[in-house]
Amino acid sequence: MQVSLTITHVSIRVINTHTKKQQRKEFTMKFNKVFTSVAALVAVASLAACGGSSGRGESSASSEKGFAADAAIGVSLPWLGTQNWKEAETMFEDQLSEAGFKPLIQAADNKVPQQQQQIEAMIEQGAKVIVVGPIDGTQLGSVLGKAKEAGVAVIGYDRLIENTDGIDAVVQFGSIKTGELQGQALLDGLAEKKGSGPYNIELFGGGPADPNAPNFFKGAMTVLQPKIDDGTLTVVSGQTDFTQAATPDWDNSKAQQRMDSLLSGNYSDKKIDGVLSPNDGIARAIITACEQAGQDIPVVSGLDAENESVTWIWEGKQWSTIAKPTDALVAKSVELIKVLQTGEELPAADDKADNGVIDVPLYELDPVVVTKANEKEVFADDAERMALLK
Repeated sequence: MQVSLTITHVSIRVINTHTKKQQRKEFTMKFNKVFTSVAALVAVASLAACGGSSGRGESSASSEKGFAADAAIGVSLPWLGTQNWKEAETMFEDQLSEAGFKPLIQAADNKVPQQQQQIEAMIEQGAKVIVVGPIDGTQLGSVLGKAKEAGVAVIGYDRLIENTDGIDAVVQFGSIKTGELQGQALLDGLAEKKGSGPYNIELFGGGPADPNAPNFFKGAMTVLQPKIDDGTLTVVSGQTDFTQAATPDWDNSKAQQRMDSLLSGNYSDKKIDGVLSPNDGIARAIITACEQAGQDIPVVSGLDAENESVTWIWEGKQWSTIAKPTDALVAKSVELIKVLQTGEELPAADDKADNGVIDVPLYELDPVVVTKANEKEVFADDAERMALLK
């Protein structure tokens, strides 16, 4: 804060050499008194400016003392192209409205500039908190910097937001843990469905712009790599790095094209036993490619418990998925928003993650492996999915 004080009028009588000594003394005393008062004002203003600033890494909401119970809350979703994001849109609308807030919800059709513009519009509309499911977790630093300057709290939803201090927390299911569960589910499915091995497998990852995707892959490989090393698993294509296995934009059609290529190039005289898949849409694309190539359906993992895959698991086509209930993730986000509204500090986080600038508090929920054996148990309170298990 820059302080500028101007003395608009000071009249100083020119004192000639005949001015009495007492007059000079009185003038000096008066001038010193004025100067001391001005200096005191500058000091007070400077202290106030220093007291209002935030240190590096400090939460953008830390200087706030709560906000109105009916405040606007922004929700920026990457797109509505999968079931979980569609559910998130509806559930944020319902849960924020029920809590008394005014929801401002938009989806960006997987276009980063569009998401940046939508977040900026939410800031201008007076949102007190913005929940962000980033398309690319590295491309929001500038607009989230504007949010921080405006005193807007930002909660990352489902994905870490990187390279910015304009983020207060992330709510997600543990991404490394999710990958570990996917890897173990693949091993369990191979043992149950394909005999004693060794097994021919291939590896798929998610979209490289999503910070969760390499973590899913990393978690899975902590389970699978020892079995690759001891010969239990063979990745016939040799494509074992995330950069080789990644699926740009989480695009199902791109995954199916890659699977077609892997099968034609490596399995003309071999059977494929299993595939690590990062989500349900890609899992279904993999299975479709195998069926079209005349292969027996391999053991395939998944993620998100999408309705179609819930049905495929029940029918025995897809081996597993990972349930990350959207309602629980939305509810946790709204819980943190309510705390911010009261002006209280956020509760202790489950973990922290270095986003390249600060250590971001993580509030993590537990994912659950779903196979045909436990589907009815997992979805016992989910009427929509239970209706699929017939």
